Amino acid sequence: MSRKPGLGDKAPDFKLPDDRGAIRTLKSFSGKKLVLYFYPKDDTSGCTKEAIDFNALKPQFEKAGAVIVGVSPDSCESHGKFKSKHKLDIDLISDETKSMLEDYGVWTQKSMYGRSYMGVERTTFLIGPEGKIVEVWNKVKVPGHAEAVLAAVKALA
Repeated sequence: MSRKPGLGDKAPDFKLPDDRGAIRTLKSFSGKKLVLYFYPKDDTSGCTKEAIDFNALKPQFEKAGAVIVGVSPDSCESHGKFKSKHKLDIDLISDETKSMLEDYGVWTQKSMYGRSYMGVERTTFLIGPEGKIVEVWNKVKVPGHAEAVLAAVKALA
C-alpha cells in the first residue's frame, strides 16, 4: 500500500485507458483544474449517485475551468456500459492493474462483516493547473460531495 499524496504534493502521473479506450495521462489535463475522484465499482448505489451528482454539475465545473475524471478498477467496457445506462458525460478511467489506485494511496484494506479485503477507498483529489494537489477529500460520503468539490474548484484562483 502506498502513501496517499497530500496537499502541495505533485500529483502522481498515470497512463491508463478511459471508457473509450483512449490513453489518458496526467499531462492530458495540464493547464486545467482536475477533479480526480476514485470510486469502488460501476453501477453500485453509492458510485452511481456520486457519478450522477458530478455529471449534473459538469457545466459549472467546466465554467470554473475544471475537468472531472472518475477512476475505478472496472474495465473500459464496464465504464462504457455504466456511462450509457446513466447518460453520463464525464470521463472514466479504467485501472484494472490498480497501479494508479496504489500510486494515489486509495487501494486499501477494508473490512465488512468481519471480513478483510482490498478495495478502493472513496477519495477525491483536486489537482491544480500546475499538477499539484490542492485539496483531498478522504473517505467521501456521497451526499453533498460534488457540491463541496465545486465550491473548492471555484475558490481556486
